Amino acid sequence: MDSRIRFLMCAPDHYDVDYVINPWMEGNIHKSSRDRAVQQWQKLHLLLKEHAIVDLVTPQKGVPDMVFTANAGLVLGNNVVLSRFLHKERQGEEPYFKQWFEENGYTVNELPKDLPFEGAGDALLDREGRWLWAGYGFRSELDSHPYLAKWLDIEVVSLRLTDERFYHLDTCFCPLANGYLLYYPGAFDSYSNRMIEMRVAAEKRIAIEEADAINFACNTVNVDHIVIMNKASDALKASLKNAGFQVMETPLTEFLKAGGAAKCLTLRVTEPLRDEVHANVSVESRIIRIEGHLLDSGLINRALDMIIDSGGSFQVLNFNLGEQRQSTSAAEVKVSAPSHQVMEEIISHLIDLGAVDLPQDERDTKLEPVLQAGVAPDDFYVSTIYPTEVRINGEWVKVRSQRMDGAIAVIETPNGWLARCKLLRDLEIGEYVVVDVQGIRTIRKPESREQRNAQEFSFMSSGVSSERRVEIVVEQVAWELRKIRDTGGKVVVTAGPVVIHTGGGEHLARLVREGYVQALLGGNAIAVHDMEQNMMGTSLGVDMKRGVAVRGGHRHHLKVINTVRRHGSIAAAVSAGEFKSGVMYECVRAGIPFSLAGSIRDDGPLPDTQMDLIQAQEEYAKLLKGADMILMLSSMLHSIGVGNMTPAGVKMVCVDINPAVVTKLSDRGSIESVGVVTDVGLFLSLLVQQLDKLTSPYQAVVG
Repeated sequence: MDSRIRFLMCAPDHYDVDYVINPWMEGNIHKSSRDRAVQQWQKLHLLLKEHAIVDLVTPQKGVPDMVFTANAGLVLGNNVVLSRFLHKERQGEEPYFKQWFEENGYTVNELPKDLPFEGAGDALLDREGRWLWAGYGFRSELDSHPYLAKWLDIEVVSLRLTDERFYHLDTCFCPLANGYLLYYPGAFDSYSNRMIEMRVAAEKRIAIEEADAINFACNTVNVDHIVIMNKASDALKASLKNAGFQVMETPLTEFLKAGGAAKCLTLRVTEPLRDEVHANVSVESRIIRIEGHLLDSGLINRALDMIIDSGGSFQVLNFNLGEQRQSTSAAEVKVSAPSHQVMEEIISHLIDLGAVDLPQDERDTKLEPVLQAGVAPDDFYVSTIYPTEVRINGEWVKVRSQRMDGAIAVIETPNGWLARCKLLRDLEIGEYVVVDVQGIRTIRKPESREQRNAQEFSFMSSGVSSERRVEIVVEQVAWELRKIRDTGGKVVVTAGPVVIHTGGGEHLARLVREGYVQALLGGNAIAVHDMEQNMMGTSLGVDMKRGVAVRGGHRHHLKVINTVRRHGSIAAAVSAGEFKSGVMYECVRAGIPFSLAGSIRDDGPLPDTQMDLIQAQEEYAKLLKGADMILMLSSMLHSIGVGNMTPAGVKMVCVDINPAVVTKLSDRGSIESVGVVTDVGLFLSLLVQQLDKLTSPYQAVVG
């Protein structure tokens, strides 16, 4: 017997599954055999006593889970951090465990009452005493980790649990002697798995399969070279044997019904202390403020869900609910993240939602110089579609040329600081680039419920669905098109060749002819097949009236390309009378600018097609300036590209038979964008029919 190793256990005198606070308890209420539970516990108790000292805490009525002493607290040396149980069903255990620790000479540290932490169930010491692995996500909060580091004077490595079956760290993670680790990777997020791989060498990691995980193979008691567990597969036993461990199995099926096994039933109260190890924790916290119609817009839910989904934790410090329907609400939220890297990601998303990092009121943005043309400094801030401001020398400077997926370049001019979004390739030496996430804010309009309901596009709420009645969408789009045309606005259409193949070409041509379109964006194919249809009556060699392939029709598009190339341009071919109808014809006749971006698959291409990708992007961006609405018609690449170039505030309608296209657009998060999954030819046909019903010109209501 090794007198240096001691465990605390609690007899199962009052053990039963009395409630459900984890997935394992579901369906097992009062289905555990008391006699069998006592028998299994006693076998574990006797087995441990052969290799260590076992102390007992007196079981108490009304707290059946007290048998799981791992959750009593976390012990290191003479210090113990007492558990703060999340569920009220277990909170009654706290005073009994506190009494035992005090009576046995430990210094008891107590966390704030509203900060859950469930002891050695969620905090496991590296067996060589180098650091503390601390779990969070279900029972323990990330904000408890700095307390652990301070009180126990040890480095804390935070790991996020993502599988509710493994609600405590010790259900899926077990540090072993000699630097080995037994764990189930599927229970953690990708960031936590990377942290594990950085800390534990590959040859020391014993990753188990799900079949062993659900038998609680990781819920193991390790005493030197011995591992005691409920059950292990032959493969796992072989892996442990090769690592120098002796596996001892002892059935604990009655305790599995409550979500625990060997490790849960024990608390090691003698842990290795290393004098050279001191407190260190990478957990970072910020306080953010978010304002608007937080409840009825769902903004607060999106913000809090995003924090959790990104691996962080939150505490709502203050929530001021608007007193009237028109009033806005405001919330102050403490956001915690396991590292600065994760915090940056979370704050970036929160900035997108209009949140302000409160200390930013006193901090300027971080700027680093461009040292190589076309290359941003590391950790540069990636711009979004929303109007953005950066704080420079105590002043907020509006960022110009707002767009997604760019960097914010800053230069000093005689008239002050100038900030604008630029693509990475356009960055120049002499400019500075915004890095990190401090000193940045986005401007989001806090619209009232009435304002949102009055908006033409509010019925969609940035959603995507193939079940929405197309007619309803068409009515809204038609009304908006007429409004923009009659008030001198600008509509840009980006279209793919499917518009022509589905019979929508004549309808799009009519929109151009009647002044509903002010610019056209597309690729080589939309122009080729439009002209093929109007010169030869086919599209991709298929007769558009009869719907059958024409003999030799597969050559038609090449003949069209050749004809246009002979004239030198689409406009010249129109002037020569080569075709007298269609989308491109109407654009030329009406003087509507268009830009055709080429690709590697293009035949010919047409002389108007811009094969220089960078130049094509610049032409697109130029035509998009000042747009009030963008109508995206069955062109995945062009639609997504245009979406990235467009700032918030521009209405977008994306029509495609492929749900992935409209989903990609809606993911931008703009409330002005809508998507409908339907046949584009049908959509355009219904759209011109609806426009015919709107005979009177739009007149703004003044009042």
